[in-house]
Amino acid sequence: MKAAILHGPNDFRVGTVETPKAGPGEIVIKVKAATICGTDIRILRGKKTKGVRFPSVLGHEFAGEVVDVGQGVTRFKCTDRVSVDPVVPCRACAYCRIGMENVCLNRQAIGYEFDGAFAEYLKVPAVAIEAGNVFPVPASLDYRAAALAEPLACCVNGFRNAGVKLGDAVVILGAGPIGLMHAELARLAGARFVLISDPNGMRRDAALARGVTHVCDPEKEDLAAKLKGLTDGLGADVAILAIGVPSLANDALALVRKGGNVNLFAGFSTGDMPPMDVNLIHYNEIIVTGASALTRQGYETALNLLASGQINGDTLITHEFTVDEAPAAFAEAESGRALKVLIRDA
Repeated sequence: MKAAILHGPNDFRVGTVETPKAGPGEIVIKVKAATICGTDIRILRGKKTKGVRFPSVLGHEFAGEVVDVGQGVTRFKCTDRVSVDPVVPCRACAYCRIGMENVCLNRQAIGYEFDGAFAEYLKVPAVAIEAGNVFPVPASLDYRAAALAEPLACCVNGFRNAGVKLGDAVVILGAGPIGLMHAELARLAGARFVLISDPNGMRRDAALARGVTHVCDPEKEDLAAKLKGLTDGLGADVAILAIGVPSLANDALALVRKGGNVNLFAGFSTGDMPPMDVNLIHYNEIIVTGASALTRQGYETALNLLASGQINGDTLITHEFTVDEAPAAFAEAESGRALKVLIRDA
């Protein structure tokens, strides 16, 4: 089969590999839709290395059709429409036992330890099926949208940490797919307004088209002043950093009111150590949280939000490519011209 193979940092080529077959406890799916994550780009550029193998196939946001079922598998059959939570917890470590499976000490992931979805077919390992990481996709939900359950589930996890409440003022730094998903979650949570800041005009327009009430071009406008004008000088209740720019972490602290919440959702590179105004945290009693991966429960929640239409996944996908065109797809994802880039079956 054709696959986009990562041979090393900045070495990403389409080639031919053996088509997988389902062993005991496994299934093979024909990949119908796989979307590119910012983390995939960080792996390609050598900025993320944990769990990464060479050579390997990336791709952890995907959905497809079951085409081969291994011995002992009873929950799935050929032609089933499925999507997969790619992060498989061990369910036995200290963190899994206290309900934090997203930071499992022994977690394994498709697109990392197991080959991913930028290929014609993907084998789902037995451990993922046993753990309940494979979910049926309703017939009403397009594969394209179903592939977005993974990033949305990550947002669900981070959003819970951010603590958005009914009537809150929310500011989001970054209007990429993650920022837009957070904005929709804030709307569903009852935020009184969402202000998104991004220098990219296309992304600001996308935010407005999806119902965001206020946008800001930080290169031309004073974000803090605009926010204070909307909140009688107090600042936001919650700030979410949805883009991995370390310097913005400190900016986020200055955007929230006393007692406000700052969620550092975006991933950063190993060694990023931006200066922080610790007095802002101390005297303003700011709560700072992070966000790591997703849970199986969060994945199911995300899939239900997409299937019910409460969050529109289709309109987040702006560009589509085939596996043969995977390098071009990555280039487009890095260009700033796209929201979500999808690699589909031919």
